[in-house]
Amino acid sequence: MLEKYTAAAIQFEPLMGEKERNITGLLALCEKAAQAGAKLIVTPEMGTTGYCWYDRAEVEPFVETVPGPSTGRFQDLARKYGCYIVIGMPEVDPASNLYYNSAVLIGPDGIIGTHRKTHPYIAEPKWSACGNLGHQVFETPIGRIALLVCMDIHFVETARLVALGGADVICHISNWLAERTPAPYWINRAFENSCYLVEGNRWGLERGVQFSGGSCVIGPDAEILAVVDSGDGMALAEIDPEKARQRQVWGENIQKRRRPELYAELMTNTFAWNPRDFFKLYDHQPLPEGREAKVAAGQFAPTANLDDNLAAMTELAEQARTKGAELLVLPEGALTGLQDPAKQALAADGPELVRLTELAVSSGLYLVAGFAEKEGDRFYNSAVLTGPSGVLAIYRKIHLNEEDERWATAGSEWKIVDLPFARVGLLIGFDASFPEAGRTLALRGADLIACPSAIRQRFHLAHAGTAVQQPAPIPTGADPYHWHQYRVRAGENNCYFVFANVLDEEKGFAGHSGIFGPDTFAFPRTESIAAANAPLAVATIDTGHIGGPYPTNVVRRKDLVLMRQPHHYEPLVVLQSE
Repeated sequence: MLEKYTAAAIQFEPLMGEKERNITGLLALCEKAAQAGAKLIVTPEMGTTGYCWYDRAEVEPFVETVPGPSTGRFQDLARKYGCYIVIGMPEVDPASNLYYNSAVLIGPDGIIGTHRKTHPYIAEPKWSACGNLGHQVFETPIGRIALLVCMDIHFVETARLVALGGADVICHISNWLAERTPAPYWINRAFENSCYLVEGNRWGLERGVQFSGGSCVIGPDAEILAVVDSGDGMALAEIDPEKARQRQVWGENIQKRRRPELYAELMTNTFAWNPRDFFKLYDHQPLPEGREAKVAAGQFAPTANLDDNLAAMTELAEQARTKGAELLVLPEGALTGLQDPAKQALAADGPELVRLTELAVSSGLYLVAGFAEKEGDRFYNSAVLTGPSGVLAIYRKIHLNEEDERWATAGSEWKIVDLPFARVGLLIGFDASFPEAGRTLALRGADLIACPSAIRQRFHLAHAGTAVQQPAPIPTGADPYHWHQYRVRAGENNCYFVFANVLDEEKGFAGHSGIFGPDTFAFPRTESIAAANAPLAVATIDTGHIGGPYPTNVVRRKDLVLMRQPHHYEPLVVLQSE
């Protein structure tokens, strides 16, 4: 049993080129944290020098080796207090003279490990090479510690790699910008991996760039344990390594529920070529031309009565049609209800799905709805996509939770369907807790992920607002949905994400259904979230492009998907041993 301990997230404003001033200031904050009992202290990215360098020549006077003079000064402090310190610095490799944006973990006895930023932001290529040390987890007397640097955490693969490597804590050092913090990406990476995340972010203005602050400690259950909004300071909170090692997401061991045998596509990068060319290669599955369209997410409380459920869906379809929608996504179990699914299960070719298709014909909509499916002596938690021309696909839920396993068999095939306005991928509820699922659909070219759901547990957090003055139109005020897990799923995959949840407050289903846009840093957001007393969210999506052979729309370019570094990701597809 590992003991609990205190961690400190240090917030600091370095000044460019004033290395001695920066190191002295960081040492003072680290010592203050150590005196407050912190055993793990995390400082910001490039905190020793500043960040916004023009080129290699400008940063050259400030780079150092690891170990080197700066790491030695922090080691002296770590030895004095018996603590562990993470610093951010520009590193030079003497063997190659390459520069790296590095995070260094320093303990009482010296350097424990270094992480070189693997996934560059727009600034790094001006002076730094991509990291070449992979994604390591370092064993220490206080537990297993991993390091990530800023942009690394935009990519679902990095945090997943270190979580699979056993990390209790992800030390994320950053120069985060362009949104309120604690950032939704930080929260999601802690939550989906059941890790602590200690976030050392900078604040202040540098070469016209406003940094966001919000340094914090986030728990495995997405709780913000401590936070510094703006200014120099520290956030102190307790770390319990044993809690992280349970790997519990909504009471489920998330690592044991993974399906790595279905994740092989994570090792590919389908957006390395012009997607308009790639997806039509050999005349196989070209992307739909794309255009604007309205889509809707409907929420209601399905019952065990098929007629009642169809009546509720008919009413929602009429409302969606009136608002101009072409696609309506309905909750998990929408057709058959959630009580005793095996008893209510339907054959895929039965008359009940014919009635759903008739609704699609009469409303002129494409419909996605969840149902319990029966095939022979097996049952599946399924979703059907049907339209005026009939059933287009049936998807069987791949990631089952304990409740599903009481009656259902897991599916084994991802589903992609081309509609006139979008390539649509299908997930169901708990599937979307696995970042590998959305990523696989994105790599297949999905413009939109439709996700019928029946989720009782918490997947969103509010934000009280920040004192950091961001340039317009970046919001800084209070937001009841600052973190919404499914907004992050949309943004990280550059997809629209249509989340249709059950709304049944008596049984704990709170709804919060919505449509989320493909760029989480585009403000005002292109999204719509259904209110608690509203059955429908409607939003306009755009999958079109303007002139030329190359996509002009982020949903088709998939910038974040393109910037992945798949050569690092092989552990994600290693099959689990029994």
